[in-house]
Amino acid sequence: MDLEAAGDAAAAAARGKRRGESWRATLLLAYQSLGVVYGDVATSPLYVYKSAFAGNDIQHSAGNEEIYGVLSFVFWTLTLITLVKYVLIVLRADDGGEGGTFALYSLICRHVRAGLLPGGGTRDELMEDEKATGHRGERPVSRVRAVLEKYRVLQRLLLLFALLGTCMVIGDGVLTPAVSVFSAVSGLELSMEKEQHKYIELPVACAILICLFALQHYGTHKVGFLFAPIVCIWLICISAIGFYNIIHWDPHVYRALSPYYMYQFLKKTQTGGWMSLGGILLCVTGSEAMYADLGHFSQSSIQIAFISVVYPALVLAYMGQAAFISQHHNFESSYQIGFYVSVPESLRWPVLVIAILAAVVGSQAIITGTFSIIKQCSSLSCFPGVKIVHTSSTVHGQIYIPEINWMLMILCLAVTVGFRDTKHLANAQGLAVITVMLVTTCLMSLVIVLCWNKSIFVALGFLLFFGTIEVLYFSASLVKFHEGAWVPITLSFIFMVVMCVWHYGTIKKYEFDVQNKVSVNWLLNLGPSLGIVRVRGIGLIHTELMSGIPAIFSHFVTNLPAFHQVLVFLCVKSVPVPHVQPEERFLVGRIGPKEYRLYRVIVRYGYRDVQKDDLEFEKELVSNIAEFIRSSGEYDKNGFLEDTDKPEKLSPISTGIPLWEEDRDLDASVSPHKEIDQKNIAPKQKKTRFMIPKSAQVDSEVRRELQELMDAREAGMSFILGHSYMKAKSGSSFIKRIVINFFYEFLRKNSRGPAYAANIPHASTLEVGMVYQV
Repeated sequence: MDLEAAGDAAAAAARGKRRGESWRATLLLAYQSLGVVYGDVATSPLYVYKSAFAGNDIQHSAGNEEIYGVLSFVFWTLTLITLVKYVLIVLRADDGGEGGTFALYSLICRHVRAGLLPGGGTRDELMEDEKATGHRGERPVSRVRAVLEKYRVLQRLLLLFALLGTCMVIGDGVLTPAVSVFSAVSGLELSMEKEQHKYIELPVACAILICLFALQHYGTHKVGFLFAPIVCIWLICISAIGFYNIIHWDPHVYRALSPYYMYQFLKKTQTGGWMSLGGILLCVTGSEAMYADLGHFSQSSIQIAFISVVYPALVLAYMGQAAFISQHHNFESSYQIGFYVSVPESLRWPVLVIAILAAVVGSQAIITGTFSIIKQCSSLSCFPGVKIVHTSSTVHGQIYIPEINWMLMILCLAVTVGFRDTKHLANAQGLAVITVMLVTTCLMSLVIVLCWNKSIFVALGFLLFFGTIEVLYFSASLVKFHEGAWVPITLSFIFMVVMCVWHYGTIKKYEFDVQNKVSVNWLLNLGPSLGIVRVRGIGLIHTELMSGIPAIFSHFVTNLPAFHQVLVFLCVKSVPVPHVQPEERFLVGRIGPKEYRLYRVIVRYGYRDVQKDDLEFEKELVSNIAEFIRSSGEYDKNGFLEDTDKPEKLSPISTGIPLWEEDRDLDASVSPHKEIDQKNIAPKQKKTRFMIPKSAQVDSEVRRELQELMDAREAGMSFILGHSYMKAKSGSSFIKRIVINFFYEFLRKNSRGPAYAANIPHASTLEVGMVYQV
């Protein structure tokens, strides 16, 4: 009994230790999230009041109804939208730990089976993807789900809606750095002589923006860890200043937190008050970036950081500004409603420096989110290929995209130089922010009913409550179209055209591949030699097809009747989930009889997975094919599927046979395994060995096939890539010819190829050109 009691005590102590370590890890993540996630929303006090009163002709009365009304709107907007909607509800709708507009879309598609993504999101294939990612089980069929699965037009509208939100996030990535940095630099107005600041603000803001984008290649981890202390200092600073202003100027400002003052504000100011909502909504900017950056941290860490640190600091800051402004009604210019006028004069320079650094942090949050969402779109064939640099070996989501980074910088500098004031920049940012929030609200209502299996009335309640609030703000922002709000609409339209053209062209290319694939019967009629000369080595043919023989193969053997002794048709498939488990990544099958030495390999990656470099990938590929040969030798006596009208049988390979490659001979006695060895090799030649456990039973036929695979591996691997040219077929409409022949071809020529193609050695690559008549 004593031993049992001691064992229970030890187990309890171990559980307590694990809980302690878990909490420490969560708190550390919460601290780091301040440097990446919350910089944007934390710097909003710099410009919210100034934007709310700018150009609305609101007269300030002695009773302070206007100031209190704006504070009441800010408090309840921050509470309902950021705290309740995002932190407490939307963060729970993660797609395998990932967040953002496109993550919501992929989550809905997987549950509804209504995807439109070629090679990775079609209805039939999504059922297989669920097995690859652990999302199994039957779900109750609701009316909403049945309607979405039935009507193709609704699926297209759902995709367009998700792309609209994505485009607005990209537009926000252009505008947020400009607004944050320019608002921070505007503190020079109170620290310099009259009119001189106009010649200093713009160059300083542009220089800071250039430095910000130039730092991105160092990665989120280094930048975020450096910036977390800055955000902490900034939050302490604004909360302390806010508390001082409340005590010193208006201790009763807390009364403005009553919703009654919102009613009084709109009743008194009417149209001017309604238009001021376009500036008030900027208090929640950064909420969508917080959700998009969910993959970098955990849900609990983001919630802890916001509820315990960020939210109280922001409420104190806004209350303090309102307390100061309520006692200073004689405004000579708009800058006196801004943030810096409420800062004690002796602290303005230090606060200015901290504000500029915090603005850089705020910009970092949306830039990181933009990189993540561009990668998601590119992985799912909704954005042209771009170079993706992974800046962390341990965190999947920390990436850097050079082309997008420099494009954002140029656009950001353009709007900064073009507008030169906070008013127009804030109007532009406001429309981008509220549009993304509306899209998230609509998609989230679908998640509630389709993914969480809640009542449709719960989803409608969510949609009507938050949708009504956001539509009110959206209308106030849209009215300022001529005062800067046209910028996010223009940017979104351009990105939407690019995404739609690329998606349309990719679908047409995939449909052409499916329609023109060669039947297995054609292959069987060629005989074991395939009617060509078989040379040593492995030929790796990249294709988008999951079944059948791609047209590129028949095109190749028709013009060059020679190929490798082992042929592998490789399909690298992006599935609409964040991550695919390594043991579910490879599907291997055989095409034709065993003596043909033809294999099909499907490699599945989630949209946040890191694809391996070429050498590591080659070894893993050969290892998995070897394991398939060994395992199929035990179960498949016929060697191939008799009914050639059906697709080949593919087997998931969880762990391949260990593959050892050496530049010298190894002593067989050091290995506790059976060895299938290559004999009569020159001493300096690379040697390949499959290490098969002693317990495995390997017959002579399997041993011969493994030997041939090993010979081919030692001879080398060649990569055959299709180089397609898209052209609209004769009789196509004028719009289709313009889209395919000019827009899509322009994007294809100026975009990067697949990620796996970038790592292939050029000396081992062979491109086969084909014209696709679509």
